[in-house]
Amino acid sequence: MEDTKRIEKLESTVKNYIEHHLGKDCERSHIFDFYVGLAYAIRDRLIEEWLATQRSYYKTKAKRVYYLSLEFLVGRTLGNSMVNLGIENECTQAMETLGCKMEDIREQEWDAGLGNGGLGRLAACFLDSFATLGIPAYGYGIRYEYGLFYQKIKDGYQVETPDNWLRYGNPWEIARHGHFFSVRFHGRVDQHTDSNGILRNEWVDTEEVMAMACDTPIPGYRNDNVINMRLWTAKSSRDFDLHFFNGGNYINAVENKAKSESISKVLYPADHIMEGRLLRLKQQYFFVSATFQDIIRRYKKDELCFDNFTKRVAVQLNDTHPSIAIPELMRILVDIEGLSWEDAWDITVGTFGYTNHTVMPEALEKWPVSMFENLLPRHLLIIYEINRRFLEEINWHFPGDAEKRNRMSLIEEADEKMIRMAHLAIVGSHSVNGVSKLHTEILRDQLFKDFYDMYPERFNNKTNGITPRRWLRKANPLLSELITEHIGDRWISDLDDLKKLVPLSEDREFRERWMDVKTENKKRLAEYIFKKDRIKVDAGSMFDVQVKRIHEYKRQLLNVLHAVTLYNRIRRGKDENAAPRTVIFSGKAAPSYWMAKLVIKLVHSVANVVNHSKEVGGKLKVVFLSNYNVSLAERIIPAADLSEQISTAGTEASGTGNMKLSLNGALTIGTLDGANIEIMEEVGRDNIFIFGMTPEEVTGLKNSGYDPYSYYEKNSELKEVLDMIGNGYFSPENTGLFKPVVDSILYQGDTYMVLADYESYVECQERVGRLYNDKYEWARKSILNVANMGRFSSDRTIKEYAKEIWGIDTEIKKSL
Repeated sequence: MEDTKRIEKLESTVKNYIEHHLGKDCERSHIFDFYVGLAYAIRDRLIEEWLATQRSYYKTKAKRVYYLSLEFLVGRTLGNSMVNLGIENECTQAMETLGCKMEDIREQEWDAGLGNGGLGRLAACFLDSFATLGIPAYGYGIRYEYGLFYQKIKDGYQVETPDNWLRYGNPWEIARHGHFFSVRFHGRVDQHTDSNGILRNEWVDTEEVMAMACDTPIPGYRNDNVINMRLWTAKSSRDFDLHFFNGGNYINAVENKAKSESISKVLYPADHIMEGRLLRLKQQYFFVSATFQDIIRRYKKDELCFDNFTKRVAVQLNDTHPSIAIPELMRILVDIEGLSWEDAWDITVGTFGYTNHTVMPEALEKWPVSMFENLLPRHLLIIYEINRRFLEEINWHFPGDAEKRNRMSLIEEADEKMIRMAHLAIVGSHSVNGVSKLHTEILRDQLFKDFYDMYPERFNNKTNGITPRRWLRKANPLLSELITEHIGDRWISDLDDLKKLVPLSEDREFRERWMDVKTENKKRLAEYIFKKDRIKVDAGSMFDVQVKRIHEYKRQLLNVLHAVTLYNRIRRGKDENAAPRTVIFSGKAAPSYWMAKLVIKLVHSVANVVNHSKEVGGKLKVVFLSNYNVSLAERIIPAADLSEQISTAGTEASGTGNMKLSLNGALTIGTLDGANIEIMEEVGRDNIFIFGMTPEEVTGLKNSGYDPYSYYEKNSELKEVLDMIGNGYFSPENTGLFKPVVDSILYQGDTYMVLADYESYVECQERVGRLYNDKYEWARKSILNVANMGRFSSDRTIKEYAKEIWGIDTEIKKSL
């Protein structure tokens, strides 16, 4: 009876929103209107719980965590909210009564264009864990009007089109039209001595942009706890310049408005041109400035001075993008609040934690001093002072070591002076963490060794994790139901409970049901592939999946070389016992990354030949699914048999795609890189396929003089594959099209050692193929992979951050 009442009430609320908010007749409404009505109805529940959660923070004077990230790749909100609120069945029945299928309703929601890859998806997983663990936390970022781009494929080439994800509005967000902060740029710094003889700095003659808050409630899993993702959108300080308007110059009248609001227009403007780099720096300061005004506004509700700031506030920097927050907090404390430099610095260091996400020096963010001088002149002076004091500290620790001083300085003294933002983040934070054991070792022993020698206590590891609510419970309902049927549903909030699956891996009947679930997921993906690309794939074939950003270090090229090797073997009858295979790629290349985009074209050209080959038949298919995003990942990952994690050892910080695929029962083929190592340790060496060089071997080969051409000469299969690609076999209309790809690895150093790992990779893939033919053994290993993924829950990661960095106790809240 209670269920019936709740369903009827939900129906009524949805109809009310459609009629009174959208102004439409339910009998004539489009399916999208029903999605919006349901979203508003669910949002009502979220807001009630969010308000109660906020009240509890103020009542207990809780220490709050502020997670600063330029990306939050949250995907779609509807399904995740229904799962965490425990109202999936209720919503499904209500919408069926209104004549709508829930599957159709879900498809109306556009993926939020708030992120690009792993960095943003990690941040989204963390928000889910914050809420589920009951941690008083906020996510702060930018409300981009356009995402990175919508990827289309034309004649095999990536074409970037606008990702206008807000075209039809966003029913989940609450725009705070009365909640504005002024963010300043440019201007100059006036210096004067106050009555106490202290030098004071005043930032004057600045240009202003207004930051308006847009809030999205994030629910925890069935615990009545809802936190906030607050994103800032840029607004002009005035809609138009009346002086220009009255003079008849209507274009100039609104020019200021357009320029101001461009700050939050697009995720990651092109940084290969100066205007794009300037806009990116503006974005970083824009959201940091607004965020700290908001943090201090909230802090001052209960506190009159800053003595308790670090007891009430913890700020985590998700990579270097928000590191301008360090001089910004110093500016606020010294210039506005009047604290001494020493007191302000102690507070600043005690407030910040810094998470590094890269092991490649070229990926560490740097900004020209000249750009800072023009855009943020006061912050440049603060960075200079931080550096001056830091260099004195280096001299005290390492007297006379000029080389170390130059390496560690916040300012790079090159032809163009640059500010090293990673160095700033390390110096200004009390904690510096990597995101896998290997990554953290590289930070300590190589990348930031000088800093580790000076501040060993600051460095620590926090291996990444993923939320099981999104990546198993929501993304893979069939497997979730099977698991819950046998071990209960505690695993959803305590992933270690999956260990109970271990004995079931020996149960033949359970293995059969496990395989049935995988087959059904593969059939669904096969239907999607045919609908989208008109390619028929066999759901009985091995689904060999590599889904991630297209980048040379992730080595999609190595996967392509193997696909061509298989093609050659099959058409010659040399691989008769190999399992039929469908190789699935998906991912975006940065718009200016020419080589990565050429690899996408190569994948399509190889697919065009392989998929139409009568000699190959149904034994091999190659597919590239365009516009990879969270929703597409939720289709692909549950259907994957094999997870390709094949980056050059020592280049991937962690990876989380490897975790998502393993959690859904895919076996991993990978190098000893990033979190692959820890996955191997958890699932067992016998249940993962490891190949290639170790990080130490990679370094040793580079130092001894790597000669990629020698591998080409010694391996006839490899030689044939590269010759086919380089000589136009896959591009007869333009025989030299892929020559740059081949030249890059044969004659230009093969930076990521594709050829050095080719033979080991192909041999490992042979083992994969043999095992896949033993369905029951493959299923056993698949079950053991899932059973041992407990460590890779983002709940575990966040508990470690909370205890070891933020000083917060965690305890999962349960609804009464």
